[in-house]
Amino acid sequence: MTTATDARVELVLEADNHLGETPVWSVAEQALYWINCEKPAELHRWRPTDGAHQVWPMPRRVGGLVLKTDGRPLVVLADGLYDFDPATGALALRVASPLAPQVMLHECLCDRQGRFWTGAYDHDWSPANRNSQNAAFLRLDGEVLTPAIPQISVANGLAVSPDGRTLYASDSPTKRVDAFDLDPASGAVSNRRLFLQLGDGEGFVDGATVDADGGYWLAVVGKGQLRRYRPDRQLDRIVELPFSNPTKPVFGGADLDVIYVTTTRLPITLPGVAGAERNGGLYAVHAGVRGVPDALFAG
Repeated sequence: MTTATDARVELVLEADNHLGETPVWSVAEQALYWINCEKPAELHRWRPTDGAHQVWPMPRRVGGLVLKTDGRPLVVLADGLYDFDPATGALALRVASPLAPQVMLHECLCDRQGRFWTGAYDHDWSPANRNSQNAAFLRLDGEVLTPAIPQISVANGLAVSPDGRTLYASDSPTKRVDAFDLDPASGAVSNRRLFLQLGDGEGFVDGATVDADGGYWLAVVGKGQLRRYRPDRQLDRIVELPFSNPTKPVFGGADLDVIYVTTTRLPITLPGVAGAERNGGLYAVHAGVRGVPDALFAG
């Protein structure tokens, strides 16, 4: 394992995000989309070639987005999936969440077949409900969200291998990421096994992506790190960041060789970790690695 001291990290936008999440690179637009989940709920788009930055307010908590084959976003709000028209700002409900009202949809992607997946987390942190597992990872089957991985508290770490045959997912309080066999034809998951486990003082699991060689890049929130794990589970690279709370990486740029990273100002930073004052922005990491394009929603 090596620590990447040669990776170059730059602040590309003072996004002022309370909880920036789910960056998605549009190859067609050469632009980056992401969301600020809350305070306030927003959808962002930024184009690195000229710095154009657009923000659309969302009516309630937003948990993520994917891009459709027509280029428009499919937006995940707390209570369902919505088609979004950037020209008008209009949202149209496509599928309502089947989960309890306090369980909010959060974290999403499309697998290599263009099949939509989303996670969720239980927003009820009362003492009686604190250890509940009422959330899930859900798969969109036609017009129905089907719980595919149940008994989740806080969904995170969602990613799919370049060949589309491995799904990665995490329940953040466990500080572990599991791998699953993913059937490309049906979307069924099986053979759940431990992929990685963070220890005490190592931060917390947040968002993730994969590179062209199948490396799994994890945002370690609270610790100020990106970690790359090989498909054989070996940790082989750590990028130390000048901010403490990375939330999710994605590969973008004309050659898919820039890792864009969103951040949060939530009070997650571990004692002794520097850079909390630099959270809230959008960053670019140049680490000499290429990614794969985000799959478009085929529905």
